[in-house]
Amino acid sequence: MNLEPGLHPEDVRLAAAGPREVTLYTRPGCHLCEEAKVAIAPLLREFGAALLEVNIDEDSVLRERYGWDVPVIFLGARKVAKHRVNVEQFRRQLRDAVQAR
Repeated sequence: MNLEPGLHPEDVRLAAAGPREVTLYTRPGCHLCEEAKVAIAPLLREFGAALLEVNIDEDSVLRERYGWDVPVIFLGARKVAKHRVNVEQFRRQLRDAVQAR
C-alpha cells in the first residue's frame, strides 16, 4: 500500500469508513472500553452497524496517539466519543449518519 509520508494505514482505513462502520479503540483490561462496547451493542444491532475493535497496544503509533484516552469511538471517519459514551447522543449520531447516506 502506497501511503503519503506520515500517513498511518489506520488513518487511511478511517477516511474510507462508511456510516455503518464503528471503530472502538481499546486496550486489554480497559473497563471503560468494555462498558462502552456493552452500551453501544444494542445500537449497532438496531442500525445494522459493524464494530471493529482496534487494540492500540498492538501498534506503537496508535498507542502514542491515544495513550490512556481509551475508549475512543469513531463513527465512519468522525470521532464521536472518548472515555464514556452518551448512549442517546450516539443513537442520534448513528441515525443521522445512516440517514445521510
